[in-house]
Amino acid sequence: MSINPRVLSLFISVNDENKRVQKEKLELDENGVVEDKFYAKNANRLILITSINAYSMAKDSGVDLEYGSLGENILIDKNINDLIIGSQFKIGDLVLEITQNCTLCKGLSSIDPKLPDILKHDRGIFAKAVSNGVLKVGDSVII
Repeated sequence: MSINPRVLSLFISVNDENKRVQKEKLELDENGVVEDKFYAKNANRLILITSINAYSMAKDSGVDLEYGSLGENILIDKNINDLIIGSQFKIGDLVLEITQNCTLCKGLSSIDPKLPDILKHDRGIFAKAVSNGVLKVGDSVII
C-alpha cells in the first residue's frame, strides 16, 4: 500500500460532449487544464479534484457511477475535502492551491435526483495550478 495518496484517473471536458474524456496525462498551467473546455473560464473553478470517497458514498446510497461522472479533472484515492481554501499541495511535480469547495450543480440531479443530497459537502474541491506542468495517472499527492 502506498504512503501517499495517488492519482487514479484524469479527465477533460470537450466541446459538444457532456461526458468526460479519460486521459493518461494532463497539462496544467495558470489557466487550468489545457484542452479542457473550461480552460481560462473562471479563475476559482479551473481544476476539479474529487476523491474516490464521493463515488463510494454514491454507491452506498444506491447510485453506481462511472469515474468522471462527477465532472472531475483529477480523481484521487484520498478525501481532501477538509483542506481549507488557500492550502497548497503537490501532485507529481505540480503545486496546486485550493480555491473553493465544489458547489453542487444541476447536472448532478440529472444523473440521479439523490446525488445533490448525498454529496452536498463531499463532491470535491476546486484548485488552481501554482506552477505549470504535467500530471500523470499514478502520480503521488503530497499534502
